[in-house]
Amino acid sequence: MTIFTNFLRSLLLTIIFSFVAPMFLVGGGWLLLSLIGHFPGLQELTEAIATQIMHFLATFGSGTPLRGLFVISLTCSFVGALFDTYAYYRYQILRIDS
Repeated sequence: MTIFTNFLRSLLLTIIFSFVAPMFLVGGGWLLLSLIGHFPGLQELTEAIATQIMHFLATFGSGTPLRGLFVISLTCSFVGALFDTYAYYRYQILRIDS
């Protein structure tokens, strides 16, 4: 029973971290763009990049960038859960064979 609880704990942590990672990545990118935008001469460039990021996210979110960010985060979370399940299965198979 302890192996199953360890698997569920690992799966839950993987899902949470895989969901939060894209949010931090995009949020960090927007923060970096806003900080760089304060330098003279770079305001138009950072605004153009931020606009392109918003259009990219809006593509996945049916016109809403925040919904697009959630869709990308949920997809990363699902893929992380699949990978963690595969790694657990692989560990069990290799443990039985040895």
